[in-house]
Amino acid sequence: MSNLYIDQRDGGYFVAHSRVSLDSVVYAYLRGESPEGISECFPALNLDQISGAITYYLANRHAVDLYLKASASEFEKLREQWKRDDPAFYQHLVEARGHSYVPSA
Repeated sequence: MSNLYIDQRDGGYFVAHSRVSLDSVVYAYLRGESPEGISECFPALNLDQISGAITYYLANRHAVDLYLKASASEFEKLREQWKRDDPAFYQHLVEARGHSYVPSA
């Protein structure tokens, strides 16, 4: 799943020649952000890189969506583990984000 605009490394996909994940660009795009709006969030990327990442996503939508779903699932598993392993610390993180959390018994 690699091309001129996307690199696969460290188990993930990144905009080539950057540390910005493909996930970040795709989620911004799916929220309705324009390439110019995405560039404001990720100043390390130029419009050509952003457009290339979006084009890559659209050309490989099924595979990228599966990758994003798997990543979200893995993150959710880790989050549940963090809640179990250290509920007080997780509570602190949730409060810092402005959400409430009631630990399960």
